[in-house]
Amino acid sequence: MSAAAAISRTCEVRHAGRLPFAEAFELQRRLVADRQAGRIGDQLLLLEHPPVVTMGRNGQAGNLLLSPALLAARGIDFHETDRGGDVTYHGPGQIVGYPILDLNQWKRDVHLYVRALEQVLIGAIEECGIATRRIARLTGVWTAAEPPSKIAAIGVHLSRWVTSHGFALNVDPDLHHFSYIVPCGLARPVTSLRALGCQATSDHVAACLTRHFLKVFEYDHGDSHD
Repeated sequence: MSAAAAISRTCEVRHAGRLPFAEAFELQRRLVADRQAGRIGDQLLLLEHPPVVTMGRNGQAGNLLLSPALLAARGIDFHETDRGGDVTYHGPGQIVGYPILDLNQWKRDVHLYVRALEQVLIGAIEECGIATRRIARLTGVWTAAEPPSKIAAIGVHLSRWVTSHGFALNVDPDLHHFSYIVPCGLARPVTSLRALGCQATSDHVAACLTRHFLKVFEYDHGDSHD
C-alpha cells in the first residue's frame, strides 16, 4: 500500500450541470487556488458544456478547420486555454470531468496521473459494454475494434502539483461538430457510446466514472453534490 493510500482520503464530486466553458474555467481557477491553500480537499467536477472548441498550449492553428467567426456562426464558441494538448470539441452529450487534485497526496508523477485518468475512462466505458484500448504515445481512450476510434480525450494542467482540466467522454454528442477540427491534432475517427450501440444515460455513465475515479485514485469514499 502506498503512503498516500494509508491516509484516509476523500473526494468531493460536484455535478455542475451545463456550464459555459469560460464559467467552468474560472470555477477551476478558484478551486485550484483553494486547494493549494488547503481550504478544500480534492474535487471532481462533472459537467457538460454548450458547444465549444478549445485550443490547448500545444495547439496548431492548422488543426482548426473553421475560423472562430465561422464557428460562432454555427453556434460554437472558441477559447484558447492553458491545458496540454491540441484542439478539441466539447458539447451537449459529452461528459467533461475536471479533477482538482493535490498530487502531493497521491503520486507526484504527471505521466502516472494521465495513465490513471485513462484507466478511469477505460473502466467506465467497459462497464457500459464497449471494449477499449490504449494506443502507444497517443493520450486518450480508443475503441478496440479496427480501425480504432477515439471515444475519450484527455488534456491536463498542473500548478504546484494541483491538477485542473481533465477528460471528456463522448456519450451522445453531435459527432458532426468534430469535423470542424482535427481532434487532438490526429486525423483519426471519433465516436461515442451511442454510436456504438450503448443506450446508457449520461447519469449512468457519470455514476460509472465516479465509481472508477474513486477506485483508481484510492479514495476511501466520495461526497457527491449537485
